[in-house]
Amino acid sequence: MARSASPAVAHKPARRGPRRRLADEFTAAAAILGLKLLYLLPERAAWHLANFAGNLSYRLSRGRRDHARRNLRRVVEWMAANGAGDEYHRAAATDPRRLEALLREAFRNHAQYYVELARAPRFTPDFVQARMLVETPAEVREWFGKRRAMILVGLHFGAIEFPGLFAVSHLGRIVAPMETMANARIQRYLFSVRATIGVRIIGLDEAGPDLIATLRRDEPVGLVADRDLTGGGIEVDLFGAKTKIPAGPVVLAVESGAPMCVAAVRRDGPGRYLGKLYGVSVPEAASRRERSRMMVREEARLFERLISDAPEQWLALFHPVWPDLEGTSPADRPAGDFVVPHA
Repeated sequence: MARSASPAVAHKPARRGPRRRLADEFTAAAAILGLKLLYLLPERAAWHLANFAGNLSYRLSRGRRDHARRNLRRVVEWMAANGAGDEYHRAAATDPRRLEALLREAFRNHAQYYVELARAPRFTPDFVQARMLVETPAEVREWFGKRRAMILVGLHFGAIEFPGLFAVSHLGRIVAPMETMANARIQRYLFSVRATIGVRIIGLDEAGPDLIATLRRDEPVGLVADRDLTGGGIEVDLFGAKTKIPAGPVVLAVESGAPMCVAAVRRDGPGRYLGKLYGVSVPEAASRRERSRMMVREEARLFERLISDAPEQWLALFHPVWPDLEGTSPADRPAGDFVVPHA
């Protein structure tokens, strides 16, 4: 699924001079060529290349390494304190060598994501069926038994494309927003790649009314919503500390009445996957605002539950998540209510 920020907010790229435009074209050509090469390589070779790139990035990227380590330490310390996940991951809370091993895995998983993105057009329904084990089959049967309006929420975790792929294989085409990238040529290429797997990507400028209209047609939508990219999210506790996550999925649910679920697929070895899906309950006896806040809190709890299976596969580790680890407080970040325009 495509990443999601507030579908009511769009960011137009700034004007660029000739030199910057030339640099952007070169960057886009190199990136697209790299993705096409990953698509053409034999699968085993692509995975080996990703692991090599991940190990190299771990060694060379000191700033990213230090940043990801802080975030990962917070996650495993919360897991140890709350008995979440397995002992292998909880031990990293007190064993620096185990933590560092997970950190190296995080860099390799980041590189493996690009293999999956590049090779997404190869991921047919038969491929998904053969490669992925569903760990919550009853929930999947309940949610994907028939095509209907629903909000499928994903994370920057594991095989990011796979929840959308699995949904398409059962429900048909879904609609998902994607934030505007600085490089328009790369964005067009990613739009085309995702279109081949049955995901209709829309830009953020039209996302609000388009998503509402899609749900009112009794069709599904998908959003990736574990990172607040605009500052307009709702504050929650995530792994024991304050942060914000996008309010968009919850507001769409309240606005449209469509049910919402959270799904994630993690890697279980090269080309092997494990998937889970959980529904988000909708409290009835509460005001509209309180329902939204209760749902977003439950959404955060489900994020914790899914990420705890393999915290080294959470790509948000490489980005700002908790303001206190960035030297700020939640109040320092822009606040605001997420508003979805009526269709």
